[in-house]
Amino acid sequence: MIIQIVALIFFGSLIIGFLGMNRKMGFWGYFFSSLLLTPIIGILLVSVSDPKPRVKEEPK
Repeated sequence: MIIQIVALIFFGSLIIGFLGMNRKMGFWGYFFSSLLLTPIIGILLVSVSDPKPRVKEEPK
């Protein structure tokens, strides 16, 4: 039972990390925060965060 709960938290955190790849904290930030704080908090963090700013390329 405990192994199933740990696996659910790990894979949930992995999915949240992928959802947060194009956000401010990136994959690793959301992955570790959802591992430490539970995936429910990780979903909330992803949903309220801003997208990464786009880098404008200057013409040469």
